[in-house]
Amino acid sequence: MRWCLLTVLTLALGYGLLGGCATTPISTQYPRTMGPVFVSTQNEELVWERAVDVLHEYPFYVARENKLAGVIETEYKVGSGLLEPWHKETIGHDARLESSLQSIRRKVVINVRRDNAGYFVDVEAYKEIEDLEGLAANSAGGATFQENDPLRRDYSLVVGQSAPSGWISKGRDFALEQDILQRLQVAYR
Repeated sequence: MRWCLLTVLTLALGYGLLGGCATTPISTQYPRTMGPVFVSTQNEELVWERAVDVLHEYPFYVARENKLAGVIETEYKVGSGLLEPWHKETIGHDARLESSLQSIRRKVVINVRRDNAGYFVDVEAYKEIEDLEGLAANSAGGATFQENDPLRRDYSLVVGQSAPSGWISKGRDFALEQDILQRLQVAYR
């Protein structure tokens, strides 16, 4: 037991010393390099359907579509971690590591605006992290035997969290926005 603890501490110290200033920070800010995609066509149905097709590649499920306002809004999707490489909504190794260590969800809003010569398609991706209020009793033992309540004879106790989870906005996910915009450019060729 002592040997295992010593090995873990030595590896942690070695990793901390070797990482140093040579590693990149976990929260890299991606500059917004690309604005809305311009599509030179008069076929609104083509623009709309290809935007929805690109969203389904990630896969984001459409929560709300309004063609008159030109808005496609998706449902929130929980970010994939390091062990889920087949999901495409988490862009980059740093973001996947962050999603592995913290519950993160994303939502995408696509705005389609008509212009004289075609359409402008813009993407906004929002990221939120989970904020649990106090102790979350999510384990099987924690849901059955509460730590701070006296013994009760009520057999219909609530199993799971005592309160709904809250979410804290982390702003926009520029890496996901850029990836969706690049896929839209390819789809509109």
